Amino acid sequence: MTKKIRITYLFDPLCGWCYGASATLENLIREPDMDVELAPTGLFAGTGARPMDAGFADYAWSNDQRIARLTGQPFSDAYRHKVLADRTRLFDSGPATLAVIAVAITAPKRAFEALKAIQHARYVEGRDITDITVLTQVLRTLDMPEIADRLETPDEALMAAYRSRLDSARTEMRRLGAEGVPALSVGAGDSPRLVRASALFGSRTMLVAELNAA
Repeated sequence: MTKKIRITYLFDPLCGWCYGASATLENLIREPDMDVELAPTGLFAGTGARPMDAGFADYAWSNDQRIARLTGQPFSDAYRHKVLADRTRLFDSGPATLAVIAVAITAPKRAFEALKAIQHARYVEGRDITDITVLTQVLRTLDMPEIADRLETPDEALMAAYRSRLDSARTEMRRLGAEGVPALSVGAGDSPRLVRASALFGSRTMLVAELNAA
């Protein structure tokens, strides 16, 4: 039996480049010899959160257009006018990260499905995924009512998992020298290898070859 290649996907739900890489990641998850684990880093959570002011919104939209041209992923006018133009809320990935982790610890095989739906809610539907109410609605649409209920009133076990997983992902980033997300950590044990973001936006054949080489 062929041993699977272990891949840790370092990401943040509010990272536009991570959204841009989602089709590539989905293909990796479908590869029978790849074992992909989602590792949210909380890059834009807690102290990484910031106000959504006009300057940052303009920067984000300009960056998003580059991502759209490179990947074909849609960034809608609803997202631009409802999300980027909203000055009342922080650019804070904490709630969305908590939602992904709530799914990951309960139904791990559906974690990517949940992440993809959360990203779609933001970038296509123009919904505010920094709002727990919006996130619970997304999970209910995915027929995850119990997870949605837990997200609505997080218990200590969920919060402990949130802290633990973010700590683990951030430790992995430091160990690999990863400067941002998305990034892939390939291999298990004491010697994983960093595959940088650029590999996620090239050809699938080249990416698979690089992962196999690791």
